[in-house]
Amino acid sequence: MQYRDFGKTGIKVSALGFGAMRLPLSGENQVDEKRAVAMIRHAIDQGVNYIDTAYPYHEGESERIVGEALQEGYREKTYLATKCPVWKLEKEEDFEEILDEQLTKLKTDHVDFYLLHALSRDRFEEKIKKLKLVEKMEKARADGKIKYIGFSFHDSYDVFQDILDYYDGWDFCQIQYNYVDLTHQAGLKGLKEAAGKGLAVVIMEPLLGGRLANPAAHVKEALGSEKSSVEYALDFLWDQPEVSLLLSGMSDEQQLEDNLLYADRSYIEWYPKKNMPCTRKQRKFLIPWRWLAVPAAVTVFPAHSDWRSRRYSPTII
Repeated sequence: MQYRDFGKTGIKVSALGFGAMRLPLSGENQVDEKRAVAMIRHAIDQGVNYIDTAYPYHEGESERIVGEALQEGYREKTYLATKCPVWKLEKEEDFEEILDEQLTKLKTDHVDFYLLHALSRDRFEEKIKKLKLVEKMEKARADGKIKYIGFSFHDSYDVFQDILDYYDGWDFCQIQYNYVDLTHQAGLKGLKEAAGKGLAVVIMEPLLGGRLANPAAHVKEALGSEKSSVEYALDFLWDQPEVSLLLSGMSDEQQLEDNLLYADRSYIEWYPKKNMPCTRKQRKFLIPWRWLAVPAAVTVFPAHSDWRSRRYSPTII
């Protein structure tokens, strides 16, 4: 496993984090708890040291299952992240009540990384500011219930910038980012802005909900056959020094094994520098997203995909 700096915290985290939003199922919306626990523990045994969950995942069951997985000494081997469901809060006192509920489900006395979940303009104005949630986070840290303060984000870049500037004490943030979402939501600009302020940046949806595992035929052709479409998409992220780690919601054992392998051979800035000699073929292998032989805007997904309206712009990073 490769490890990376987690912003200004001084912590080293695994390149791959285990996202507990898409745990294996045994039936309709029913988590296969035995498999899920085994997968989480196997990931930790293989060097993963960041487990991410949230209050609403799997209809509230994810935190409980993660708590079970981290028994028998596994809690001490990993960092634990979960999120405050800010949309549920109606009064200031709700923050502590929900945090205590989460700690009980997780069977722990503290959360390492606690995020204000899925912030948008409305939630920022109506919940974060009005309910003084940053102050609540600071008190929870002073009480030893959380260690690091962050937020996850789903809105436009200008809102992201406002949230960054609102509080100087953010330790980290979590954004949606991949080779399609270069200018979507926080995007590349937000990644660099947050990292420039010293925040760790956690990446969610590195495969856009699995869609980049099976891109359109012309994209597969441009990427080449030396690696899988999944590994190319993940390498795009791991290549960038501003990325602290990426989360993958792995729903079966093979996905986990594949991602562990990809993480183990990941590097930061592993593509050739401008002053290093290399052929166009080598550059296409190393950084294929710069060489996608497509028009300025072209559909990335197969024609039958519901996401066919999403566009790829070949921005040079």
